[in-house]
Amino acid sequence: QVQLTESGGGLVQAGGSLRLSCAASGLSFSDHAVGWFRQAPGKEREFVIAISYSGGSTYHADSVQGRFSISKNNAKNTVYLQMNSLKPEDTAVYYCAAGLRKPASSWDAEYDHWGQGTQVTVSS
Repeated sequence: QVQLTESGGGLVQAGGSLRLSCAASGLSFSDHAVGWFRQAPGKEREFVIAISYSGGSTYHADSVQGRFSISKNNAKNTVYLQMNSLKPEDTAVYYCAAGLRKPASSWDAEYDHWGQGTQVTVSS
């Protein structure tokens, strides 16, 4: 059974940093692309950043340019989302998702498995 588990969310002041983790069981990140998406209250889910299954390419939303980065540790079967210079508008539930042998994609249909999400709250 596949399970993705996000962790690392919390409350942080604007300008601060957080690192989210996405740990997988039942699948290997070495052959899965991983994307991070987020959903703020009253808004639709939106793409944040992704890494290809090979780990060789990443893709991010314009809104996180220069602030967020993604990395993959295949040995730990974990993907990290490093978030710096956080803004109140980054407040959302953050979800990780995995897609078998996919590129780094913003299209949620590319992803087969989703985590339950972790709350990130940025105070002004």
